[in-house]
Amino acid sequence: MKPLAAFAAAFLSLCACSPKISDVDGLNTTEITFPSGKTVVAETMLRDIDQMRGMMFRDSLAKDRGMLFVHPKEENVPYWMYQVRIPLDIIWMDQQRRIVEIAANTPACTSKSSRDCPSYGGHEKARYVLELAGGGAALYGLKVGDTLSF
Repeated sequence: MKPLAAFAAAFLSLCACSPKISDVDGLNTTEITFPSGKTVVAETMLRDIDQMRGMMFRDSLAKDRGMLFVHPKEENVPYWMYQVRIPLDIIWMDQQRRIVEIAANTPACTSKSSRDCPSYGGHEKARYVLELAGGGAALYGLKVGDTLSF
């Protein structure tokens, strides 16, 4: 590993502004702890191409799993369900990892045309977005104002 890359990796692992990413099942993952103390392991989407694909074409998501999207800065980021096959709870968080918005049980969009799929959320500025299987926010007792740890 080049010295600059080693330094950058060490610095990011210590930085509170970046999630701790590990490798589980060959995926970049982040363990997320809810206020109740329960945890989920979330695939972590950092690259634009991964964020665009997200949960598309997947037939399931275990209740102890999720998908975490890390945006470069806080901004209004609506999400849509085009080619997503299962209902999801979408949870937006600000820079401090405080929940600012929840779209519960967003339905799969069965349309063949992306323009027919509605978008959800994005009403508040967010840096992180967590997707859980539909009903996950209620299952874990999550609400706007809660802070998640990762």
